[in-house]
Amino acid sequence: MTKRLTELGISQEDYCVFGLATCFIRDEGEIKEIKVIEPIPSAALEALFKEIPTSYQLAVAKTIGQVIVEDTLQKPSEFPADSQFCDDFLDRTFAATRTYKSKPSAQEYIKLGASKSDFNYSLERKRVLNSVHKVSDDDNVKQHSHTHKVL
Repeated sequence: MTKRLTELGISQEDYCVFGLATCFIRDEGEIKEIKVIEPIPSAALEALFKEIPTSYQLAVAKTIGQVIVEDTLQKPSEFPADSQFCDDFLDRTFAATRTYKSKPSAQEYIKLGASKSDFNYSLERKRVLNSVHKVSDDDNVKQHSHTHKVL
């Protein structure tokens, strides 16, 4: 793991923000709520501070080494026991970490070791993780008969 971090230009001491998002999974026609831990890139964190509606309940600033211990994911104590890590957690964490390295000023939003939970939390638009959109002819947009004619 250390070799991979070095190849990516990341160290165990690098800063990253991890969020607890309320997501949903469609299971046999029913929708089930789950709590997901995922890295939040710097641009997304800035948007959260502009009070846009979000599925994030909590965000915690940690070092990479506090969450990725050797080759094992270590769930931060701030997150509930029933929460789970998102798909592609390592790759997404490395990508998010690089955003904070390229824009260090974003680290001022949440100081290392601190957390924030007063976001504009909303489930109005549910994040369904395993949703599959099936494209059909009904998705085609009807165009006016003169659209492609030279008048």
